[in-house]
Amino acid sequence: MQLAEELSGLLGPGRVRAPHDGEVACATLIVEPRSEAEVVELVRKCERDQLTVAPLGSGRTLAALRGAPVQVGVSLVRMARTIAYEPADMTLVCEAGATLSTIAELCGANRQRLSVDPPAPPQTTLGALIAGAKSGPLRLSEGTVRDLLIGIRFVGHGGRIVRAGGRVVKNVAGYDLMKVMTGSFGTLGIIVEAVLKVRPIPPRYELIVACYDSCRDAFAAAERADATGPLAHCEVLSPELTGGAFELHAGYNGGATEVEHHRAALKAVLGQDAKVLEAAAAHDAYQRLRDLALDNAAIAAQAAVPRAELARFLDESGAEFRAHALCGVAQLYRRECENATAARDIVARWRERAEALRGNLRLIALAPELRDQIDIFDTPPPSAFALMRRLKQTFDPRNIFNPGCFVGGL
Repeated sequence: MQLAEELSGLLGPGRVRAPHDGEVACATLIVEPRSEAEVVELVRKCERDQLTVAPLGSGRTLAALRGAPVQVGVSLVRMARTIAYEPADMTLVCEAGATLSTIAELCGANRQRLSVDPPAPPQTTLGALIAGAKSGPLRLSEGTVRDLLIGIRFVGHGGRIVRAGGRVVKNVAGYDLMKVMTGSFGTLGIIVEAVLKVRPIPPRYELIVACYDSCRDAFAAAERADATGPLAHCEVLSPELTGGAFELHAGYNGGATEVEHHRAALKAVLGQDAKVLEAAAAHDAYQRLRDLALDNAAIAAQAAVPRAELARFLDESGAEFRAHALCGVAQLYRRECENATAARDIVARWRERAEALRGNLRLIALAPELRDQIDIFDTPPPSAFALMRRLKQTFDPRNIFNPGCFVGGL
């Protein structure tokens, strides 16, 4: 009660509240600053009083991972303004609380888009996109948020405002710092603003679906599809997600002539039984593929291994999965586990196999009873972990920013 009153005194009435729904697992109290200056004051107070703090979008990522809530969750729902949008330059500057669906509506009026596509755009904020390094099927053709980010502002140690990059595409100042903040899960500071590249929306999009009896057959088909020309995305889904078969979903786009040529080439290598979806049907199928949710699984993980090894890794994992087949990345899961020991064994086996293939694996969701039993991230080599620890100590010497939610418990 006392902390809530102190924070209300700092921000004003109506902007300190109890957590709702999934936020309960993230933070004990939720605050809603309206400006960068208020975030600065919040960080200073948290450092003075040694209060743990974490930035929140909808809270879905942290709710699936945190073993215990931080004391203060900073919701950026009131910091969702568009600072600048230049369609001619294809650049966008937004506050971190803007949702991807809002950005899509803004850019869509000019036939442009922020071409990174994690699940559930209405619940995904720009800050969460960057801090969680989220992506989706379009990573094959459009890259990830690191490829689109050209500027960033965040509030760090001491309430300092840190700027990196700029507002033009050719400005590369601070590029490494932007990489450091991408995928940092709020452990180095609170992102308040970002500058990104946007890209034109292709005039037409289609999706072709083919079914196979085995994982390896589906991945072999993905390689044949890739040889026909550049794909927008290419996913393989396991039987539990499709209702019985391994399915290949390959999307392609372009002008009318280009799309017709690509469709014919794909039918030739995938078979005439492959199903082509066009117009609204294609977009609906793509959205289902993009929004595939694994957060109700007992264990869900994201693995990255060499592309040539992904089919073998998944085939031997004993898991259901969605694979970005031509990227070497997949989300795999087990809907249920007998007990904590079995869960630890499963994750250890996945990690051992990924590391043997020169890859890595991190958890993206865990049942609540397992969160203090299994590490979210792989254990990095000692030299790499020493560097990460020095970065954490430099950026967050008081250890208040989302502690325990990064590699090695950082």
